[in-house]
Amino acid sequence: MRLLAYCLMPNHFHLVLWPREDGDLSAWMQWLMTAHVRRYHRHYHSSGHVWQGRFRSFPIRTGKHLLAVVRYVEQNPVRAKGLVTQRVDDWPWSSAGRPIGDEASPRIDLDELIPDARDLLPRQLSMNMLTAIKESLQRGRPLGPPDWQAEISKQLGLGSTLRPRGRPRKEASK
Repeated sequence: MRLLAYCLMPNHFHLVLWPREDGDLSAWMQWLMTAHVRRYHRHYHSSGHVWQGRFRSFPIRTGKHLLAVVRYVEQNPVRAKGLVTQRVDDWPWSSAGRPIGDEASPRIDLDELIPDARDLLPRQLSMNMLTAIKESLQRGRPLGPPDWQAEISKQLGLGSTLRPRGRPRKEASK
């Protein structure tokens, strides 16, 4: 698993991960969450649930869509009221401008994927992109151009994420 971006918030966290193989994400998240819960309970001498619900994920098209998700994650403390002002790198628990670990770190340099990516990160997201990311996060909908979304949805069996929620409306009979 390779880490592209992260942001640890007071009540949740975001990770942008690049799995090496199909199926790696679920196994890695299970390992991460189980290890964290065990450490938490050992430290606080507690038991029971630490996290509610399961993790959410969605496929992302490389290029501007991937960069937008990294921006979304790293700008999360700015959007949250009262955490930081306008600078993403003021939040100490974020990948914004911070290397992770040493040279053996699993982090991918974004410039490998998108030339001059770090120079583009401080820009604010458009409302359309912000809405698209939030819908992808809530529904597991692939994030990318419509033709790519359709292709990936078909490959991964995510067709329901592209349809509107709820029951289709009946057509008025004439």
